[in-house]
Amino acid sequence: MLPLVGAELTPVQLYRHLLRCCRQLPTTAIQQHYRHAIRQGYTSHSDEDDKERIQVMIQRAVADAAWILDKYSKKK
Repeated sequence: MLPLVGAELTPVQLYRHLLRCCRQLPTTAIQQHYRHAIRQGYTSHSDEDDKERIQVMIQRAVADAAWILDKYSKKK
């Protein structure tokens, strides 16, 4: 469930995408852990105003989410 390749996500769209990705994780405890991490990351970077840095963070978050989903899908 990755966003469209090449599409620029807004921070709010990224936040929603990452929370939806959490639903694919295997246990409730793991889901809660990553939801908390997503919220913390979102609030800690909410004052960022450099557009280029925001896009780099968004790309990194999407790549990290794909890696985490792949990691837990292989454990089954």
